Amino acid sequence: MLVKIFKPQAAFSGVKYNTGKIDRNKGELMKVANFGPLQTFGHLKPQDYINYLGALAALNKNVKLPQFHAVISAKGKSYDKITLTAIAEAWLKEMGYGKQPYLVVFHKDTANNHVHMVSARVDRSGNKINSAYEYVRAQNNISKVLGYDFAMEYRFSTRAQLMMVLESKGYLGTDPDEAKVQERISRHIPDKKRIAELARLFRHHKNQPGFRELIKEAYGIDLIFHQAAGKLPYGYSIIDHYGKQVFKGSEVMALKELIRPFETQPVETATETSADEYTPSVQIRSIAIADDVDDQQIHGMRRRRQKKARTNTR
Repeated sequence: MLVKIFKPQAAFSGVKYNTGKIDRNKGELMKVANFGPLQTFGHLKPQDYINYLGALAALNKNVKLPQFHAVISAKGKSYDKITLTAIAEAWLKEMGYGKQPYLVVFHKDTANNHVHMVSARVDRSGNKINSAYEYVRAQNNISKVLGYDFAMEYRFSTRAQLMMVLESKGYLGTDPDEAKVQERISRHIPDKKRIAELARLFRHHKNQPGFRELIKEAYGIDLIFHQAAGKLPYGYSIIDHYGKQVFKGSEVMALKELIRPFETQPVETATETSADEYTPSVQIRSIAIADDVDDQQIHGMRRRRQKKARTNTR
């Protein structure tokens, strides 16, 4: 994802540029924020926004170039307009514009989805919004908003595990720096001490009611069960927020051992209860998790089928 701040300008030409896109059906007004009583009126004209921003800028005559105009652009259609708008709002807050009046306009006339943001560099107290190291902060803050700074603090062995960390905390990032991700994966060494600790912890608590909720609240551990809708899980992953690591479930405890208490239930109730009990606590986007599930349960079955197929052809 790219972020760019345009050079400051004296006039708020960014408003007409973006509303012009809307008029030509090449853009969509996604957010109008902090314009006070102006927002209580019906359909507003571009000049209404310009007048409001201009009045705010007039509070500080020393700021000769009061327009703030920036763009956040996705690669292709990897982010939709709703997600881009949420990212823009969070980014503006990090840049010091969260309480400023601003417009967010989605542009749909290029190969890359993107949103424009227009605001004023003067706040309601007449103070100039901090612009020190603005371009550097712009890049750092987009990484922060997308969650990459947070997720890269974790130890992980696959890209999918990194994405699970992002999802577990509600971050919207889906396009981390692949070179950094692969470099981090190449240095991964399994933490056998922590694996043993988690195994003991699971064995101690797994038969207790509300096991998943208990270990999440008490120990900061998320269990992510991989399953088809209405089916029993075929594998799981462990996000250890306390230790800042992600593990394949099979590294710590085989899935069949972890869910064994539920196998003793009557057939007519076991499937329904188990599927509900192990519905993932985090809704994972389309992530390739083939390397993150129980290797013996999934890949072992596949290997046995392939071996049988070869035998039948002889």
